[in-house]
Amino acid sequence: MKILVTAFDPFGGEKINPALEAVKLLADEIAGAEIVKLEIPTVFHKSAETMREKALEINPDMILCVGQAGGRFALTPERVAINQDDARIEDNEGNQPIDVPIQADGASAYFSTLPIKAMVDSIKAAGVPAAVSNTAGTFVCNHIMYQALYLTEKELPGTQAGFIHVPFIPEQVVDKPEKPAMSIEDIAKGLTAALEAMVEFHGKEDLKAVGGATH
Repeated sequence: MKILVTAFDPFGGEKINPALEAVKLLADEIAGAEIVKLEIPTVFHKSAETMREKALEINPDMILCVGQAGGRFALTPERVAINQDDARIEDNEGNQPIDVPIQADGASAYFSTLPIKAMVDSIKAAGVPAAVSNTAGTFVCNHIMYQALYLTEKELPGTQAGFIHVPFIPEQVVDKPEKPAMSIEDIAKGLTAALEAMVEFHGKEDLKAVGGATH
């Protein structure tokens, strides 16, 4: 089994992206699966092109995209990606699309095909906070999740794909005392647990567990 794990470079004025640093710490093999790590630019469409090129080269069984969600307390597998770019800030090449469809021939939304509730359960069992998220935003994180699922629908049938957000790390919140943070090591531990659940539940039905939200 082969899993492609992507992570963004730093963006939004940050000098580091915890997603990328944690992915670098992942073992090259987890639960018997080969882990292929890929840094992608925080740039609309270019990120998807970089991912697509690698995915078509290695033909992975699963794709897990990882990104930063500053302000969240936990690792949060995303449930859904919407066909809309609506950027509050510019990406790393100055692009700021407003109310633009990601793919003209794509679905209005794609649901993750990863076992997100099993992933949450596994992350928590490893002692790391986790929860299902029902919004991936409308920046490049939502964009890459949507593009990954679009890619699997159009060109890689049978490949599962999804996205997980991770919190800031302590050095990023020195000047943001109101924001939570998690160590790189704990983020990597949580990602490892998520990947273990992905392997265990590959081709199986996800856990039936509470993962909803009231708002």
